[in-house]
Amino acid sequence: MLAYLRIFAVNHQKISSLHINNMCCCKRRASLKKSELHVLFGRNYSSLPGLIGNDIKSLHSVINPPIAKIRNIGIMAHIDAGKTTTTERILYYSGYTRSLGDVDDGDTVTDFMAQERERGITIQSAAVTFDWKGYRINLIDTPGHVDFTLEVERCLRVLDGAVTVFDASAGVEAQTLTVWRQADKHKIPRICFLNKMDKTGASFNYAVESIKEKLKAKPLLLQFPIGEAKTFKGVVDIVNKEKLLWNSNSDDGKDFERKPLLETSDTELFKKTIEARNTLIEQVADLDDEFADLVLGEFSENFDLLPAEKLQTAIHRVTVAQVAVPVLCGSALKNKGVQPLLDAITMYLPSPEERNYEFLQWYKGDLCALAFKVLHDKQRGPVVFMRIYSGMLKPQLAIHNINGNCTERISRLLLPFADQHVEIPSLTAGNIALTVGLKQTATGDTIVSSKSSALAAARQAKREGEKKHNREADRLLLAGVEIPEPVFFCTIEPPSVAKQPDLDRALKCLQREDPSLKVRLDPDSGQTILCGMGELHIEIIHDRIKREYGLETYLGPLQVAYRETILNSVRATDTLDRILGDKRHLVTIELEARPTEKPSVVPVIEYGESVSEDLLKASQEAIENGIHSACLQGPLLGSPIQDVVITLHLLVIHPGTSTTMISACVSRCVQKALKKADKQVLEPLMNLEVTVIREYLSPVLADLAQRRGNIQEIQTRQDNKVVIAFVPLAEIMGYSTVLRTLTSGSATFAIELSTYQAMSPQDQRILLTRRNGSSMFL
Repeated sequence: MLAYLRIFAVNHQKISSLHINNMCCCKRRASLKKSELHVLFGRNYSSLPGLIGNDIKSLHSVINPPIAKIRNIGIMAHIDAGKTTTTERILYYSGYTRSLGDVDDGDTVTDFMAQERERGITIQSAAVTFDWKGYRINLIDTPGHVDFTLEVERCLRVLDGAVTVFDASAGVEAQTLTVWRQADKHKIPRICFLNKMDKTGASFNYAVESIKEKLKAKPLLLQFPIGEAKTFKGVVDIVNKEKLLWNSNSDDGKDFERKPLLETSDTELFKKTIEARNTLIEQVADLDDEFADLVLGEFSENFDLLPAEKLQTAIHRVTVAQVAVPVLCGSALKNKGVQPLLDAITMYLPSPEERNYEFLQWYKGDLCALAFKVLHDKQRGPVVFMRIYSGMLKPQLAIHNINGNCTERISRLLLPFADQHVEIPSLTAGNIALTVGLKQTATGDTIVSSKSSALAAARQAKREGEKKHNREADRLLLAGVEIPEPVFFCTIEPPSVAKQPDLDRALKCLQREDPSLKVRLDPDSGQTILCGMGELHIEIIHDRIKREYGLETYLGPLQVAYRETILNSVRATDTLDRILGDKRHLVTIELEARPTEKPSVVPVIEYGESVSEDLLKASQEAIENGIHSACLQGPLLGSPIQDVVITLHLLVIHPGTSTTMISACVSRCVQKALKKADKQVLEPLMNLEVTVIREYLSPVLADLAQRRGNIQEIQTRQDNKVVIAFVPLAEIMGYSTVLRTLTSGSATFAIELSTYQAMSPQDQRILLTRRNGSSMFL
């Protein structure tokens, strides 16, 4: 009976011993009468999450499993490597869904947005909670498109492990490198899954070599495929010396058999497996001293006698230490190899208690959580995803937001199940939860139980920092998410002036959900400017405003986010003298602007020796605000200024002068200096990777030459050529349509921001003429 309920919610009463498996229907009804069940029907869920199997004895144990049994993992990869299909199969085999979803059919669990289903791509990361053989797995499916890199970044921040999915025919691709670097930054242990082993051109050895060469990682081969491409039918488990064969008559891949490899029946396969196992043992022994002692001691004569459990424990240690990555293979689409991947997730990736988070010692078991994502639900309002590092979350709990310096109250607590959620009475450390009722909390905010708890933790952090001579200990309290700078912008207008407040509200909600989306007001025209990470990013935002908020908005032409800088050192002086009421406001400023030696997005601010320290203490904030505001709009295009140093040489302030007047004078003086200097436009330079078959290579190269492309190298990947080039962003707007036409739809490409580079005088002159109607500035 319970197996057909989609989701459940438990009232705040404690239900300590509800023996679900031993109850008849009438007993179930009587026991559950006390707790309020909210039943919502929709997607086909096979059972209540956590009630699979016969080892669960109470709802409490379902909601809060032992921390050693929790795995917080992410699925990450290049676009089209098969992340969402792999996730879908994982949910099916774990018993979470009763039917296999398909990206092409638009019925997957984690791609629930209309835009995702239409395009067949992941846009928002989706969290799903399920159980596998007694383990609680919190899984997040992340996007592979470069426009949504922030989605990957903020999810990796809170994960303990990750599965990197590879297309076995392509190996390491452009976005794979990006997400791998992100995982390196957050020190996340990984497992590699070589997907699409059934695809034409799939090569296990090629994919493994690309992991070695491009990712500089040490792959530990735990499996190898039985056949490749059309002949792929199963995998060999090297650790246990078994072969896993999937039943060709099975539609869903649930039926497969494990057979021990015997020398008598599979001579060649047995020999290959023994060689691979011996190599694996030697690799692990080189990386793990404890295992090396064991191998050289008891099993030095014969590696075959080494128990699989000992080898698995050692592989777990080297994976958690991030000195190597286990490699598995399969085909998610053909339902092969996913169950062993689930076993590997629980066996080799770490539990929350195995991750070393230094800041936990400062809280001593008190609540510490990180808000890593915000969604706006039409019924519930803002829903905040949280990773609990220590302590416990409960509904009606008052919490303190360190970043916002405010106290809020959680009204409801939910477990995440993609777009559907389960209400729960409490959740302990190591878990990922959804909270309802937090109005001010945003992405990257640190949540604690109270202000006094935050102060106590800060004092403890300071003491630890002094011991270690580390002044930045306090910063770890607020370790949030780095927000990348947008590269595209366009104007957005409502259908009528009356709808402007509705558009402002919609944009405010979308910004809170997606911090990489920036919205600003043009001071000259009064228009709203939308700034995003790419063409697709802005297109999706536009579509969401229409569908979710019912507003038919109009977008202006897409424009590139240029930057500006200066080429020489200049000085400027300015005086502001105003009488407002009976007060005189008088400021005199002399400053110097010069180019930096090292790139810097924000202006570097220095103070000359002649500036009075007392005067500076009282007005430093106002001065820096004035400098920053002046550098938001450069003299050429009105684009932000970067790579400049502003040195204040003279500061005279009349007593009683307001800070607003100081900021205004500083800002005006900086602008005066920037106008006097030799100016330079900087344009975003993209790292472009085009995968194309040989016969279309020449037209692709010719087209890139016309786009001011600088070819770095041309690699060979199986039967394809991979062109790696630097191309100005302005030249590749709408590139996907042109590439499809040139290659009859056979080529693919990936781009990511590389750096900002100076434009040539000729290109700069053309740009300024187009923008300003003349080249009077040069």
